[in-house]
Amino acid sequence: MTAFDDLMAFQRDTQALGQIAGRLGWDQETMMPRESASQRGEEMAAIEGVLHARRSDPRVGDWLEQIEADDDVAAAQLREIRRSYERAGKVPADLSRRIAQVTSQAQGKWAAARSDEDVASFLPVLEEVVALKREEGQALAGDGDVYDAMVEDYEPGTTGAQIAAIFDAMRPRLVDLRAAVLEMPTPAGLSGTFDESKQMQLTRRLARTFGYDMAHGRVDKAVHPFSSGSGDDVRITTRTSETDPFNCFYSTIHEVGHGAYEQNIDKSFLLTPLGRGVSMGVHESQSRIYENQLGRSRAFTGWLFEQMQEAFGDVGVADADAFYGAVNRVHNGYIRTEADEVQYNLHIMLRFDLERALMAGDLAVGDLEAAWNDRFDSDFGYGVDRPSNGCLQDVHWSVGLFGYFPTYSLGNVYAGCLYQALRTAVPDLDAELAVGETSGATEWLRENLQQHGSLYEPRSIITRASGMEPGPEPLLDYLETKFGALYGL
Repeated sequence: MTAFDDLMAFQRDTQALGQIAGRLGWDQETMMPRESASQRGEEMAAIEGVLHARRSDPRVGDWLEQIEADDDVAAAQLREIRRSYERAGKVPADLSRRIAQVTSQAQGKWAAARSDEDVASFLPVLEEVVALKREEGQALAGDGDVYDAMVEDYEPGTTGAQIAAIFDAMRPRLVDLRAAVLEMPTPAGLSGTFDESKQMQLTRRLARTFGYDMAHGRVDKAVHPFSSGSGDDVRITTRTSETDPFNCFYSTIHEVGHGAYEQNIDKSFLLTPLGRGVSMGVHESQSRIYENQLGRSRAFTGWLFEQMQEAFGDVGVADADAFYGAVNRVHNGYIRTEADEVQYNLHIMLRFDLERALMAGDLAVGDLEAAWNDRFDSDFGYGVDRPSNGCLQDVHWSVGLFGYFPTYSLGNVYAGCLYQALRTAVPDLDAELAVGETSGATEWLRENLQQHGSLYEPRSIITRASGMEPGPEPLLDYLETKFGALYGL
């Protein structure tokens, strides 16, 4: 056994334990008994303690000093291991365990507060989460920016200032497009009620249609849809509403994008640092291109219209063109995950600015609800009606995912670049989507991006796949073209 073999054997066990921790998180969201949160918090803390000890084990440092990579794959493995080792060495073990315990418990308190529309009951634990994450960020950042250290966990190589610059470039065109669209008549939405068991039947068909492998995955229901796992066990969740089946269907397609990315990574990377998506921005590029550029296209919605008629009968719109308009309605709303493509990124910009202020200490947790409501009114032109439509709508802050939100919009930016290249590479794309055939698109994404896992750095893999440096222009051009045609601008 060489030092590299020893290191990779050690890493394989570490990765396996990380998968177990992820499975506990999946269970907590889907099947865990309601009163089990306190014990689950201790279980999560115990596993995090073991993981932290392994990630910071001095033997890892010794192995890294001994090894010189002899190919690109080995170099990438060492890059990812070194990044994890250096990070773990900066964060005290007891702090890591405490964060795991508190965020596990906070998740349940958030869900209860959201259900009860009771912000005050959630603020004490959120204040504890923010304090712990700020302490962690300070340990990671040293003399640097705390928020940058947090972003590094989700989008390596990107800073808060770089994200702010991208958002500043996007905002004027998004605001202008929204204003123009909202002056036009809004297409009618669906009407009637939609049996939730039939929604789940169709949503599982949609998952398979987009290439999700049910033999290595499953679709369950959760309050907040998510995906979990990698390799041979990749699970997704969705949610249903009797009056809004699109919530179910497009949440599923979105999560399938995440799940397919993990399922399609080269199997030789299984249970290694390369056997996972390279960043949350790249991950989101897959979920958003599946959901939006493919799933909300005129071609695919024509096929979906037929499937919905078969499942539900009359859905309240006359034909496939009207259905396409219903899928892509630009309309007022509070919920990020239900936002149309034109306004979605404005929701992310709000959260980005608020969480940066929280981490910098410029915004107190006790003032968060008022700050959210003021900003929402300023950005969208109407007030938040209840907390579940405002600062309690997302799970992310309760589980300590500060620095995660901006990767949603980075994913949209990356998806715009990928889609431009995909249209050239698959000239018959619309004809395929019109009959419910997605393999031309999904195979291109598998070949050019997904199979590589974390082999390449985030911006590098987008550049390699799309043939261009990532920037917001392709996304903005796509949105203006699509919604300009749809709304007759």
